[in-house]
Amino acid sequence: MSTGQSAGGVKVQVVEEVVIRFAGDSGDGMQLTGTQFTTTSALVGNDLATFPDYPAEIRAPVGTLPGVSAFQVRFSSTDIHSPGDAPDALVAMNPAALKVNLKELKKGGLIIVNEGNFGPSDLAKATYAYNPLESSDLDGYQVVRVDLNKLTKEALAGLGLDTKTTLRCKNFFALGMTYWVYSRPIEPTLKWMETQFKKRPELIEANQRALKAGYNWCDITGVFQSRYEVPPAPLTPGKYRNIMGNQATALGLVAAARLANLQLFLGSYPITPASDVLHDLSKYKQYGVVTFQAEDEIAAACAAVGAAYAGNLAVTATSGPGLALKGEAIGLAVMTELPVVIIDVQRGGPSTGLPTKTEQADLLQAVYGRNSEAPLCVIAARSPSDCFDAAVEACRIAVEHMTPVILLTDGYIANGAEPWLLPAMDSLKPIKAEFRTQPEGFQPYSRNPDTLARPWVKPGTPGLEHRIGGIEKADGSGNISYDPTNHEFMCRTRADKVARIANFIPEATVKGVQSGKVLVLSWGGTYGSVAAALESCEKKKQSVGWVHLRHLNPFPRNLGEIIKRFDKVLVPELNLGQLVRMIRDQFVVPAIPYNKIQGRPFMTSEVIEAIEKELG
Repeated sequence: MSTGQSAGGVKVQVVEEVVIRFAGDSGDGMQLTGTQFTTTSALVGNDLATFPDYPAEIRAPVGTLPGVSAFQVRFSSTDIHSPGDAPDALVAMNPAALKVNLKELKKGGLIIVNEGNFGPSDLAKATYAYNPLESSDLDGYQVVRVDLNKLTKEALAGLGLDTKTTLRCKNFFALGMTYWVYSRPIEPTLKWMETQFKKRPELIEANQRALKAGYNWCDITGVFQSRYEVPPAPLTPGKYRNIMGNQATALGLVAAARLANLQLFLGSYPITPASDVLHDLSKYKQYGVVTFQAEDEIAAACAAVGAAYAGNLAVTATSGPGLALKGEAIGLAVMTELPVVIIDVQRGGPSTGLPTKTEQADLLQAVYGRNSEAPLCVIAARSPSDCFDAAVEACRIAVEHMTPVILLTDGYIANGAEPWLLPAMDSLKPIKAEFRTQPEGFQPYSRNPDTLARPWVKPGTPGLEHRIGGIEKADGSGNISYDPTNHEFMCRTRADKVARIANFIPEATVKGVQSGKVLVLSWGGTYGSVAAALESCEKKKQSVGWVHLRHLNPFPRNLGEIIKRFDKVLVPELNLGQLVRMIRDQFVVPAIPYNKIQGRPFMTSEVIEAIEKELG
């Protein structure tokens, strides 16, 4: 950290990174505020990672603890992998936001608190028997008390807006303050407002005034003794976009359709946190994308199976409860051996569970959760931007191996954001979508000798009429068969087809030591926290290796050999131990679980502690 002097005499401290958390009621616009801060930081050139934390209840009572909405952003001048552990700064819009988030703030951290919302009723809603601003609760923190309600009203005076509309602009007053403190430009947000509120010119003026007023208030009052500057990160040259996981998933599906020269069809039913995949894909009609909002999850999955039969790149998207409902239709896709991609954005459960919170507890459902022997391929994305590559990979496997594929993401990945280096389309490998057109020697369940994939035939192709459905098929002909030996043969063949995918995916790679005391084996959204933990281990020269798995069924073909090179295998997961069961079963090793199911991702410090415990 270095220190300089600004023109106004305020110290400017150059720091490597900052973690800031915006928190307030669900109606205070914290997600919007955090998103704008994130976008501006991306434009400045910082590396960044975000963690939006939505309230689980749709309409929790205003000002209560269950209604708190938060958005954490970590922006850095170096390469980072996670949204950070403890925040350096907290913007708290009401007592409930302060109470929920104070325990995680770094000691000595900055608190910007809206004291205009700390009346007796506000305190009561947050179950405070006293005013924390007048107590010792905030000792040891840098506290800036500001009446955002009053200052926003003053800034917007004369615009003729009602009180409710006026106060809805206070989040931009707070955003202006954080822009000043962390040396962010306000111009990108001012420009964004002109587009966002173009149908309401009075709101453009109101929000721009609030943003400028918050920025200028810091400059004029001299409340802050220091400002902070985070220089740009040395990112790989190219064109970047700040992207969320669901957005990247949608773009990956569109790209895959182009790579396969197929029309993309999505059959979906809205469910948190997967709905944005449907919303985003509906914007790409000009690319031949067809989106269908079905009446329920079962209809959505069945429509996708029908679309695959018709020769489309077929997708359905859901979360855990919806994946359960789609089970029978997915079994139909297994039996008919059609390429369908099923996206599961995992959330806390069971049942409705924690619909806005993250979890990794659908792995066993994805691998085993269908009746009878119904094997399919399962892969997982590791970060928001990686959802693009994972979606392309899921489509590639589905089409080239004629099998359903489940792509697992989760709420943290889906709603988080990070910079994404846009790939050139000519750098992406084409997807081989081949349709049988020659009737000579055709059998609907003949096999490719390498992949065991059956032929893909578009309905109506002359001479290639064939039977399809959920009843067991005779080998080769596809006729209905109740023959016991044929049933066993087909079950084993379908399983072998999925197992052979291991011959067409990359081998696992080990980061850190290549053999030694502890191998950390991770998957999905734990990637960022584990990556940061491994960097700490490498600096300490500890005997730790790390494999992060994208392909979960089948596993990479060299995974067993890697596991044998380490004394212990540690498996961190946001569940009660699912991948660890699969590892124990397949490789017969006493893999060690490290589990957390609190609706939040791992902190780096938690993973480091678990690793060092196994190191002894």
